Amino acid sequence: MPELLLELFSEEIPARMQAKAADDLRRLVTDKLVAEGLVYEGAKAFATPRRLALTVHGIPARQPDLKTERRGPKVGAPDAAVQGFLKATGLKSLDEAKIQRDPKGDFYIGLIEKPGRDAIDVLAEILPVIIRTFPWPKSMRWGARSAKPGSLSWVRPLHAITATFGLETEEPDVVKFEVDGIEAGQTTYGHRFLAPSAISVRRFEDYEAKLLDAKVVLDPDRRKDAILTDAKQLAFAQGFELVEDQTLLDEVSGLVEWPVVLMGSFEPEFLKTPDEVIRATIRNNQKCFVVRDPKTGKLASKFILVANIEATDGGKIIIGGNERVIRARLSDAKFFYETDLRTKLEDRLPKFEQIVFHEKLGTQAERIKRIERLAAEIAPLVGADVAKATRAAHLAKADLLTEVVGEFPEVQGLMGKYYALAQGEDASVAAACEEHYKPQGPADSVPTDPVSIAAALADKLDTLVGFWAIDEKPTGSKDPYALRRAALGVIRLIAENALRLSLLKVAASALAGLSVKPADAEKLPSDLLAFFADRLKVQLREQGARHDLVDAVFALGGQDDLLMIVRRVDALGKLLDTDDGKNLLAGTKRASNILSIEEKKDKRTFDGAPDAALYSLAEEKALAKAIGEVKTEASAAVAKEDFAAAMSAMAKLRPPVDAFFDKVRVNDDDAKVRENRLKLLNEIRSATRAVADFSKIQD
Repeated sequence: MPELLLELFSEEIPARMQAKAADDLRRLVTDKLVAEGLVYEGAKAFATPRRLALTVHGIPARQPDLKTERRGPKVGAPDAAVQGFLKATGLKSLDEAKIQRDPKGDFYIGLIEKPGRDAIDVLAEILPVIIRTFPWPKSMRWGARSAKPGSLSWVRPLHAITATFGLETEEPDVVKFEVDGIEAGQTTYGHRFLAPSAISVRRFEDYEAKLLDAKVVLDPDRRKDAILTDAKQLAFAQGFELVEDQTLLDEVSGLVEWPVVLMGSFEPEFLKTPDEVIRATIRNNQKCFVVRDPKTGKLASKFILVANIEATDGGKIIIGGNERVIRARLSDAKFFYETDLRTKLEDRLPKFEQIVFHEKLGTQAERIKRIERLAAEIAPLVGADVAKATRAAHLAKADLLTEVVGEFPEVQGLMGKYYALAQGEDASVAAACEEHYKPQGPADSVPTDPVSIAAALADKLDTLVGFWAIDEKPTGSKDPYALRRAALGVIRLIAENALRLSLLKVAASALAGLSVKPADAEKLPSDLLAFFADRLKVQLREQGARHDLVDAVFALGGQDDLLMIVRRVDALGKLLDTDDGKNLLAGTKRASNILSIEEKKDKRTFDGAPDAALYSLAEEKALAKAIGEVKTEASAAVAKEDFAAAMSAMAKLRPPVDAFFDKVRVNDDDAKVRENRLKLLNEIRSATRAVADFSKIQD
């Protein structure tokens, strides 16, 4: 079957846009093909700084013929309706129509046959539309064409379009179309400097090979692999170790078509600046990688750059140019760092009185005071020293006003730690200056030092309660203040550090510290707690917990104690992985179903203890005895927070429940016996609710 080759050759496409643009091109073209009845076998898109390319193989050479029936007017309808029907269906007369009988009468049916078109003609129609309407986040117009109404808007000036279609065994045809004066053909161009001549291409295999000969590596993943491999080898050859950076690697691979890895150096005196500042300076300004000494783990005075050209001098001029820029930038960073060290963190805090955190929540200085107070209250609950937690909260935001953080915002918190240590603060206080922001995402680490935990919880809970108080809650996909992330951070801090913490009490305390008071202040803590419950459900599901088990535990309430919910869900999952658990679930749900039917029929519930005197069968007595024992054992285990033991106790109900349903007829003819047995079924339901609401669990 034929394949399509499409390339859009332009000036440099910003690296950050390339991956999405390639995916958009693949999606737009293949969606259109399928909509036109051309179901393909496979497609892959590529991007380099100067081109977007797409290959789609297994496209049918021709659309299938379409036959559709169109229902017309009733037999005997007015002539105007008949003529409209004939025109719409293309029939010459009613003799060409069929008559279909219907309860409402006889109707004319017209058969419309639409012959399929050649796929190349369909492509010539859909490709220019896709190019003209391509969803670039930013685009531009250029040259003489920019004055023309409807002229092409593209991310950068578009120079050429390659579009061929045909079988592998034959010479492909050019898909003939033009966009804003640019005619599609089969000519592309190699590397801008190393092989700029025109190249005639036929199909994808030929295209990719010729580009490689012309110093263009088409596949972004291949460019990344080459950069990473060469950088590691170059560092190793010099006795160093590459500091890997996936984000930087993605960006750099989008800046070059023919990657050439080189190593430069800078003066060792700059290594007195913290490693993270050096790395941020070199990374942000020159898009270069840093290396470290594998023996000490400290950065070395070397860097690795990726050029887009094979220089005749071995890269000496390129390296020299990068060294000059990096030397100047590192000099600035060293100056900023040394300047920051001259001012203590706490001496910076008065400036926060002039900086508004949020117009309804006051200044940064007011917020810091709230966090201090909250951290002092949380500290005893998490085993932290109150004075240290308060001090950490007092200093945690101060580095936001430093020169280094102003230049490199990504090192906020980290620089607070360095400056705190430099001025002689306690190690836990210094660590909390960095860690109070954590965790900032699912891959981020969770603080384990009690002082850091107290500061982190205080910071996040103040944010959540504050924005809840001014009714700035997340809605749909909108979450401008990252409140979902803050809530997940609180959940991870509690769960991964096994903390017993009443969120209701802490939220109420945080609310008391706010100057703004919402009209429904008494409802705010419980409303916020429901938000935590939703976030916890998401967290547990992402960790692999079944959503129905999460719902079964949440149905019991007690969302105030997140740690206990996590433990219950875990224990319930393990129980239901056993045969006893599965059979107990089946028996419990059977009891619940029978109860629901009979309660609806009788319009009453069957609460209350069964009458032992009405037990006539051994299975009734055995079940009643087992329920009593299990209730006692499970309740004691739950009281000790030993949920595994509680679940194990529940599993003991399985044999008597099975025997009961096997031998006992619940709806006995004797009304009193029937009522008593239904109460016994209710006891099963009640007993299992000690650990979860089994009715929420799916079979």
